[in-house]
Amino acid sequence: MQSRGERPVSDIPPPPSRAGQLPEDFSFGVATSAYQIEGATAADGRTDSIWDTFCRVPGAVAGAETGETACDHYRLMPQDVDLMAGLGVDTYRFSVSWPRVQPGGTGAANPAGLDFYERLVDRLLEKGIDPWVTLYHWDLPQELEDAGGWPNRDTAHRFADYALLVLDRLGDRVTSWTTLNEPWCVAMYGYADGMHAPGRRDRGAAMHAVHHLLLGHGEAVRRMRERSGAAHRFGVTLNLTPSLPATDSPQDAAAAHWADGLGIRMYLDPLLTGRYPADVIEGLAREGVVLPRREGDAEVIATPLDMLGINYYYSERIRADGAAVRAGNRTALGWPITPGGLTDLLVRVHREYPAVPLVITENGGGFPDRAPEAGPVRDEDRIAFLSAHINAVADARARGVDVRGYFVWTLLDNFEWAHGYGPTFGLVSVDRDTMERTPKQSALWLREFLRRRTRAT
Repeated sequence: MQSRGERPVSDIPPPPSRAGQLPEDFSFGVATSAYQIEGATAADGRTDSIWDTFCRVPGAVAGAETGETACDHYRLMPQDVDLMAGLGVDTYRFSVSWPRVQPGGTGAANPAGLDFYERLVDRLLEKGIDPWVTLYHWDLPQELEDAGGWPNRDTAHRFADYALLVLDRLGDRVTSWTTLNEPWCVAMYGYADGMHAPGRRDRGAAMHAVHHLLLGHGEAVRRMRERSGAAHRFGVTLNLTPSLPATDSPQDAAAAHWADGLGIRMYLDPLLTGRYPADVIEGLAREGVVLPRREGDAEVIATPLDMLGINYYYSERIRADGAAVRAGNRTALGWPITPGGLTDLLVRVHREYPAVPLVITENGGGFPDRAPEAGPVRDEDRIAFLSAHINAVADARARGVDVRGYFVWTLLDNFEWAHGYGPTFGLVSVDRDTMERTPKQSALWLREFLRRRTRAT
């Protein structure tokens, strides 16, 4: 990985001060998702996802932008893998596009779609990078949404079918598998708030989606595990945002507990203990919302995990009216910067739930990068953010938490969903006209940190 005008190593900010506490086999990686970087939305048999449809809705996405080109990763994938190899990361977590692999969401696999991911996996392995597959990062085939989407129970079964198609092609080379990325976002942003695809605003449908997402996860893990060997590891990734009371008042405490129930316990409890939190179920019932549970669903959802992915961006403080109070240092999207909350979250999961290995599958920040006249983009804010959160993970390890990896979100400045291309989370900038990749100062920092780590171990 090269960049014109790189600053000398001595001028790069120091590595995380407590990173030396992490074990030699701790994995550092980067993460992306298919719709955000691939582009080529009509190439080689791919059909529309709900995000293709959503992007056509006037006003749905900032600047009327779409993922039609994104970062052109579908064409430039070899170059992007070389970038990762230059960084020295251990792992690349990427998602597979469901409508690229199984157009329409049912029936046989599309060989051309699977061929792309096979080439990607092979190149990663050639470069010594472990491929980590996420099967669903929000790009539901439009035909399945037309049939009811995630609020429809059948979608869970269709997802498990699709998972086997990918496993059958890549399972001989990929050992780490995530079923879903952030089911909370899928359900709440997509079906309750309408902020994300498919843009529906129906709280009852959203809670049905929660159940069917978890059911689809459990069925997919069961079926993949039956078909695969013991070397494979299966898990799910949750976005966990701790909710704390804004003040010591009982009203604020009650609101924070409810937010915690809907955002954290509603997922961790059924996945790791086999039951939904009773207070949340009772609260939903008072709203007239009843989950579409059937006999045996709880056992399927609680299918044992080999690892649990956690996406962490911030903790927030909640007022009695449910509004978040976001003070102090914040990212470009207004998200508070709270690395200590990551330590607290990891310790909580370790103490309150059955043991399962944890991996930070996403952590990063969108910042207003500063482009100098020469050399890489200056993004010291991002470097400080990543360093603080790696230290937070090391603190959790020191307190006995079995956390085994940390993946930066994200490799490339990409299509950031309803925000379009405005927010920049990448270690590498992408010229929107030429698609030229330019590593930022944070990429050089990460590269140097990983080099020093390798020499130390």
